[in-house]
Amino acid sequence: MNAQRDIANAAFSRTSAALRVAAGARTAQARRANAAASQPVAQASQPTFIGRHADANPRNTLRRVAACALAALALAGCAKEPPQALGTLEWDRITLPAPAAEKVVRIDVREGQRVKAGARVLQLELDRTRSQLQAAQAQAQQSAQALAELEAGPRSEAIDQARANLAAAQAQQRDASAYYERVRPLGQRQLIAAADVDRARAAAGNAVAQVRAAEAALLELERGNRREDIAQGRAALAAAQAQAAVQQVTFGKLDVLAPRDGVVDSLPYKLGDQAPVGSPLAVMLVGPRPFARVYVPETLRQDVRVGRAAKVYVEGRARAWNGRVRMIRSESSFTPYYALIGEDAARLSYLCEVELSDADAVDLPAGLPVRAEFAP
Repeated sequence: MNAQRDIANAAFSRTSAALRVAAGARTAQARRANAAASQPVAQASQPTFIGRHADANPRNTLRRVAACALAALALAGCAKEPPQALGTLEWDRITLPAPAAEKVVRIDVREGQRVKAGARVLQLELDRTRSQLQAAQAQAQQSAQALAELEAGPRSEAIDQARANLAAAQAQQRDASAYYERVRPLGQRQLIAAADVDRARAAAGNAVAQVRAAEAALLELERGNRREDIAQGRAALAAAQAQAAVQQVTFGKLDVLAPRDGVVDSLPYKLGDQAPVGSPLAVMLVGPRPFARVYVPETLRQDVRVGRAAKVYVEGRARAWNGRVRMIRSESSFTPYYALIGEDAARLSYLCEVELSDADAVDLPAGLPVRAEFAP
């Protein structure tokens, strides 16, 4: 469209100049006619010389000028405009989210400032997260000691105590068995009550059971803890250590650092604000060069593919920047009003990104209107 306007304007300028020339020629001819009428007859009869390139009839000149103008307009209409798409100039954007709902206590940069990777952007309050980290580390240490106790097994004193309990149970069992053996003949001869014999028999059986329980307790201590118990202790230790590591990472992120070289585009929160978890504390523009985000009309979609060369024209700049298509969507998307041109307003459009390759493009700001023309 711009090329057609330029050609039409040039043709109009040439037409206007030709009309002025023809009008001047007609005025000069009228003056010569008036001068010839006022001179004597002898003088008037002398032939008047007209050059080869002059035309005595101004109507012929007007016809030729009009024909030239029509030809220029026809050429302007027939000139094929290269495929183009409208959009805006953009940079890759990254956000620095809030790791915890803490108050902003320090801001080290300003909007528009260029920073290096690892530079501190701002800092959040540390007290609560530090306490949570210390609690998680203490829990991990407790789990580690519990696992060490399981792996070490019972103490020798506990084993000695179990052996002593077994010896006492065996002594009671011998005494109960001896008493039962003494009273059983008496009961058979009915010298004592049958109930006394039954109680003696029950006491002897109970003493035998106590011995078996003491033996099992001693055996458990001597064999140590089960493998399953040790595995559970290790799992509990791993969970506690992971939780402590999460708190350590969160605590470290309270010093918000720039992950890449770039420019601080915006700082949504000010000193003293408390941002919720996950909200962007800062937005950065990163990358070696900007890219043009344009909307390709449906008529051009089949010819635009990744890697195709393009020229990018920035509003207000006379020159063009070289670029290549780095991405184009396969699905149509909503088209902003500024990207709708003539008949394209009724067609689908596809989001496309053209990465600029010229080194001096690094100075271009984001948000400028651009148009991209794709090479044939």
